[in-house]
Order: sequence, then structure tokens, then C-alpha cells
Amino acid sequence: MSSIARITTISARSATSFDDAVRLGVERASQTLRNVSGAWVKDQTVEVTDGKIVAYQVVLEVTFVLDD
Repeated sequence: MSSIARITTISARSATSFDDAVRLGVERASQTLRNVSGAWVKDQTVEVTDGKIVAYQVVLEVTFVLDD
């Protein structure tokens, strides 16, 4: 059996943590894309206000397998 996959780039943001941002991004992508099979964290950044981290942002490469 063979399959063809596509990769799309998304950005997700959380006020809690990088892990939460990744979880939210994958969950949201799965609502729109069928057959999500994995994700790669391409980039991570934080937003800082008054010396404190106020947001965590990730850029994800989400892989999904195309239907036949």
C-alpha cells in the first residue's frame, strides 16, 4: 500500500505554554484537514511584555495523508 501526503504550515498561539500551543494547533488543523498524521515544530517564539512572557507561539508543519 502506498500513500501520498501533503504538508501545510500553520501558526498557533497560547498564553499557557509551547506544549499547549502545539496541542491547540494540531487539534484545530484536525478539524479542517482529514487524515492528519503528524506535525513538526518548525519555530517557537514568545511575546514579552514588561519582562514577562505573555504568549507562546509555534509554527507547525502539519502532515496529512491525501484521500484516494
